[in-house]
Formats: sequence, C-alpha cells, structure tokens
Amino acid sequence: MKKLLAILFVLIWANYSFAQTTTWKDDPDHSKLTFIVTHRGFSSIFGLFQKFDASVTSSKPDFSDAVFELSTDVASINTEVKMRDDHLRSPDFFNVAKYPTMTFKSTSIVNTTGMKNRFRITGDLTMHGITKSVTMDLWFRGTVDDAMPQKTKVGFQLTGVISRVDFGIGPNDPFDISTEVMIKADGEFFKTQPQH
Repeated sequence: MKKLLAILFVLIWANYSFAQTTTWKDDPDHSKLTFIVTHRGFSSIFGLFQKFDASVTSSKPDFSDAVFELSTDVASINTEVKMRDDHLRSPDFFNVAKYPTMTFKSTSIVNTTGMKNRFRITGDLTMHGITKSVTMDLWFRGTVDDAMPQKTKVGFQLTGVISRVDFGIGPNDPFDISTEVMIKADGEFFKTQPQH
C-alpha cells in the first residue's frame, strides 16, 4: 500500500511540474516592433510602433508550446516624418480614432524545418477592425541570466510578410505603397511568477 501511495505521489508531482506554465513579459528597453513598405517600387520606408505590450506563456524550456500575445498602441506609429505619420493615423489608413489598438494572439507553433529553435507561428492578427489568421517565422534566440537587473531573460525574433489591403489599410495601389508589409519584431522577455 505504501509503495502504491509513493507511486501515485510521484505521478501527481510529475504531472504538476509538467503542467507548470511560465509567463514572460517584454522588456520595453530591449524590444522593438518594426515594419518596412516599398514606396514607388524602389524606396524602402521603415517604421515602428513605439508603444506595445507583449507576453509569452510556455510550459516547455524550448518554447515549442509557447503562446504569444501582443497589444499595440497604433497611434505610436513612427516613420520619422510627422506629416506621413499623421496621414497614417488618419481614416485614410489606420484610423486610430476608431481603431486605436492592434492585437495578436498565436494559435499554433510548429517546428517545420527541423532546425533547433526555429518555428512557424500562426495566430489571429486584429487591426483596423479586421481579424485575419497570419503565419510568420519565429526564432527562439536563447536564455540568459541578466545580472542588471537580476532576472532570467529569453530572446525572440519574429519575421514575416502581411498584406495591408487584407485589413483595409490604405489604397489598393501597389505602385505608390506596396501592399505587402515586411514585419520584424525583436524582443527580450523576463520571467514573471509561474502559474499552475
């Protein structure tokens, strides 16, 4: 009987440990959400969103079951040209007065290449009042113990291409502004309290 109880205890403990989920929050000083569009077919315009919150939850050290969530203040868009940024905030493009927030939540993560720490991540992207499923590439860049401040951190890079016209943003004119938008997000995340 004692042996059976001991086995049951080990099984319960193992299941409890495996189910333990850790949440990681972005370090805003070392994270960036950027994009690139092409103007008139030959000039690349770079921009970024200066205000966003991102988190990752995972129960595996290789993050193969990770769930990513992002919330972005669209009005924080910055392409280093005020007139252009004001136009992007207007109803001609993002219409930030009506749609102030852009969100993303992943729905699946798969290692399709066989390469360590490389994934294809799919999730629901909502902007301009429209939600679409998008798939991008994710690189888990590793874990480090940061001494200043004393926290464990992980790094990720997300890259991919989305279509702005799928979300009703801007004119459907690929000559003036490319309909394809290249996305690149780099982030450092620090560990918060584990959840059970």
